[in-house]
Amino acid sequence: PLDRLIVGEELIKAGAPIGASWFADRQMGPAMLTYGTPDQQAAFLPGIVAGETTWCIGMSEPDSGSDLASLKTSAVLEGDHWRINGQKIWTSFGAVADYCYLICRTRQEGPPHAGISEIIVPMDTPGIEVREIKDMTTNRHFCEVFFTDVQVPAENLVGVEGAAFKQTMRQLEHERGGIDRLVSNWALYRMAAERADTADPRVRDEMARIEAEYRIGRILVVREVLKQAPAGFSAATKCFCTEHEQRVADFVARSFGADAMLWDDVTRGLAYAPGYTIMGGTSNVMRNILGERVLGLPREPR
Repeated sequence: PLDRLIVGEELIKAGAPIGASWFADRQMGPAMLTYGTPDQQAAFLPGIVAGETTWCIGMSEPDSGSDLASLKTSAVLEGDHWRINGQKIWTSFGAVADYCYLICRTRQEGPPHAGISEIIVPMDTPGIEVREIKDMTTNRHFCEVFFTDVQVPAENLVGVEGAAFKQTMRQLEHERGGIDRLVSNWALYRMAAERADTADPRVRDEMARIEAEYRIGRILVVREVLKQAPAGFSAATKCFCTEHEQRVADFVARSFGADAMLWDDVTRGLAYAPGYTIMGGTSNVMRNILGERVLGLPREPR
C-alpha cells in the first residue's frame, strides 16, 4: 500500500492516465495477495502489476446498494464450475474490463451477511451482457452487467466460500482510504489558483484552508496505508477527503466563473463532484460506520 501511495502521487503529479487501473492495483491486487491461492496470484498479479489487465468490481445491485448483505446475484457450484445468474449495476469500467471481481451469494441459508463469496469472472465468458450508462458528465464508465447461466471454473473462488463479507469490507477500506479519494480535482485546483484574485484576503483564506485540508487528508491516508488507524476509520478518511474534494470543486467553479463552461476538463470535473460523497459509500453511511464501529455508539435500528 505504501508503494502504491508513492507511485500514485507521482503519476498524478505527472498527469498520467491511471484511472483505468485503479480498481486492479488499489483493490484487486491487495485482495489477491491476501486471499488468493498461489495459482491465482501467478495467473492474475503479473497482469495487474504490468497494467495489462483491467478489472471491474461486481458489487452494487438494483436493490442492493449500501446494504451489501442484501445482494441476490447467485453462484451455484455444479461439479467443477460455478453457474452464475443475476444483475449488477454502477459497475465502473464494466464495458472494457478483462475480469470482474464478482461478489455473489453462494448460500441461501443463514444470516444475510453469511453465504457471500467472491469469484473471478472473465468478462468474455458466454452469458454476460454489459450495458453502458451515460452520466451527466457524458462519461460511460458506469455499466449494468447481466449474468445468465454464466459458467466459470470452481477454482476462480477467492478466499473462503460463504465468508467473503469480511473480505469485501477490507477491500472497501482500500478504496475509501486511497490517495485518489483526495486528489481527483487537484490539477484543476492548481489551474484555478493561478487565476484566483489573491489580492482578496477572503480568497487567500480559502486557499489556505484548502491547502491545510489537503495536508490533513494526506495524513489520514498515510495512517491508513501504514495501518496506524483503528479498524473502520477509513470511513472517516473517505468522508473528510471526498467532502474536501467537493469544496475544491466549488472553489474551482467560482475561480473560473463562466469560463468553466468552455473547458471540457473543468466542466466534467465540476459535474462529477457531487458523486464523490456517494461512490464507495455515502457520507451518511460512512458516519454510521464511524459511530458504530470506531466510537462504539448504539447501532442504528434496522
